[in-house]
Amino acid sequence: MAGRHVLVAGAGVTGKSVVPVLRELGARVTVTDGDAERLAELEGQLGQNHGAELVPGLAEPPEGVDLVVTSPGWRPTSPLLVAAAAEGIEVIGDVELAWRVGQLRDKPPVWLAITGTNGKTTTVGMLESILRAAGVDVVACGNVGFAVLDAVRAGHEVLAVELSSFQLHWSSTLAPLASVVLNLAEDHIDWHGSMEEYAAAKGRVHHRSRNVVHNIHEEWSARLAAEHAPADARRVAFGLDTPRPGELGIVEDLLVDRAFVADPATSADELGTLADVRPAGPHNVSNALAAAALARAYGVRGEDVAKGLREYQPAPHRAEEIAEIGGVKYVNDSKATNPHAAGGSLRAHLNVVWIAGGQLKGASVDELVGSIAGRLRGVVLLGVDSPVIAAAVARHAPDVPVNSLLPGDDEPMTAAVKAASALARPGDVVLLAPAAASLDMFRNYGERGDAFKRAVHVLRDGAGETSDGG
Repeated sequence: MAGRHVLVAGAGVTGKSVVPVLRELGARVTVTDGDAERLAELEGQLGQNHGAELVPGLAEPPEGVDLVVTSPGWRPTSPLLVAAAAEGIEVIGDVELAWRVGQLRDKPPVWLAITGTNGKTTTVGMLESILRAAGVDVVACGNVGFAVLDAVRAGHEVLAVELSSFQLHWSSTLAPLASVVLNLAEDHIDWHGSMEEYAAAKGRVHHRSRNVVHNIHEEWSARLAAEHAPADARRVAFGLDTPRPGELGIVEDLLVDRAFVADPATSADELGTLADVRPAGPHNVSNALAAAALARAYGVRGEDVAKGLREYQPAPHRAEEIAEIGGVKYVNDSKATNPHAAGGSLRAHLNVVWIAGGQLKGASVDELVGSIAGRLRGVVLLGVDSPVIAAAVARHAPDVPVNSLLPGDDEPMTAAVKAASALARPGDVVLLAPAAASLDMFRNYGERGDAFKRAVHVLRDGAGETSDGG
């Protein structure tokens, strides 16, 4: 980078992470953003003598720029990035930059990479916990919140990296030790242009991987492994059935590895039990098997996989049990922001009063409702796309009572929890798994989940109960 003129597109989290590294490497740095206030904020964060030129609203690269490092949120159709491509200037993201910077170290960090539409953060957290149980110097980073470039600079031995499709789109030489695409469902189509382009971006995680892992039960996961794995990569599958040689799976209540063993045809290693996996549910067992496969690729022992899964602390708003009131459990899965994620959450319970709704962003819920209709005790809907979900329930579960809240009904989540409690019986689960984004009513899914927790606590206190799961 020494002596090169690098343009950083985006002054948010990426800019804050990228600029100091580029300056340390001797690059001349220009930063642009359409938001002048964001540029001013970045300047304050970088401090005096940061050495970068801050220019608002550039539509084409300044003369002499020979590399653009873009924020993952910038679309490929952004005028600045289109102009850079037209001039033959390479455009990369912060993840690609982190990979290249890491390769400059005497001992580059090992990357274990996870992507998919749903389950990424849980799987990365499980993987980090497993590796720590094995005594490995590891950190979870990337799309999980800790910038991967900062993780590289910190000097960790292993990076458990959560990667978004945006980040992968701008990556070209990334070569993880092991990689997995957990699943794929329609998402971010407006950014990528089509489902095929979205899938292709996800598949890039495998291009140079040495151990390509996929989920037997997820069509896209298997397809992307087949289409994007290098010819010399080890292929490893996982699923919820008895594993065959080369696979991880389930035998009775045991998690079992028949891939990373001396003789997969005749031997297997135990990796823990179903009781070690939290939160419960088939989708999280799949996440645990994916994390185990990546950890095993690094050489972690079976007993450390089990220990790490037991010690894993789920992140908030992901299948989080809040309380039990009158024999009814209240579970917050506000992070289930699309139908695919909500389906995994719903299938973890036999009898559910489902709180759903928000912004579907054009996603269909018919397949979801049809697949879980037999589990529904009742449905409570809130948010702008409530009518779409109500219509799907009417088609696929016409006998299930539906309560669609009106905009004027009290505080919306308080009203939703009250309505759900009226539909629930002992042994049921009241589940917030919205299948939709939250921005029509809340700042983000976290605020929505917090509102649910407060409403449940109010309900619990009113009932005079003390049982509390979170």
